[in-house]
Amino acid sequence: MITLIHRQEAISLLGIPIAKFINIEDSEQVLRAIRFTPEDLPIDLILHTPGGLVLASEQIALALQKHRGKVTVFVPHYAMSGGTMLALAADEIVMDENAVLGPVDPQIGSFPAVSVIRAVRQKGVDKVDDNTLILADVASKAMVQVTDSIVSILSARMSKEQAEQIASALAGGHWTHDYPLTFDNLKAMGLNVRTGLPREVYSLMELYPQPPQRRPSVQYIPVPYRDEESRKKER
Repeated sequence: MITLIHRQEAISLLGIPIAKFINIEDSEQVLRAIRFTPEDLPIDLILHTPGGLVLASEQIALALQKHRGKVTVFVPHYAMSGGTMLALAADEIVMDENAVLGPVDPQIGSFPAVSVIRAVRQKGVDKVDDNTLILADVASKAMVQVTDSIVSILSARMSKEQAEQIASALAGGHWTHDYPLTFDNLKAMGLNVRTGLPREVYSLMELYPQPPQRRPSVQYIPVPYRDEESRKKER
């Protein structure tokens, strides 16, 4: 079992929240874990991440795809962007019924690549500055590269035509980058997903709590509630 769990952390000096994401250090560690795993031994990957670098995500996804043993990705809450790319490399995705994945459309700086391209087309090449044209050129390349990567990852487990349809849906900029794709959405796309997350995964997630804050934003009582009528009957 491999875990890739990102939580929001705080710098101790200033208390500034820092959201962690998939980076090169993560890919080095996961690739090492996969390399040390016997080829025919199944791998279970628990994912909880907002995404991250395309390079790191693609490296991990390709390594998972090449592994001969069964690869299962467990998503207890969310695996967005690059996390979704990792999930696509699995033989099976197991999700909580309320968990989500997300689009994998590339981002250029703070802008979606597809939006940069669309803005240049609508305004006209002769009416935008050089920097915007350069961004549009990079955005076009990024769209092609990410789409091709997804097709390559999915083609190992489905027809190329189906892989291209899913890649177009996920990388084509049809939704905002943080749009939640539910179990039903993913099932309709033709991905091998199911619900029924093992209880052990939830227990494991409890070992990765958010850093404590001065005042918790959510609290609950983890016992069954009883109304007044139920208490009267017990008497």
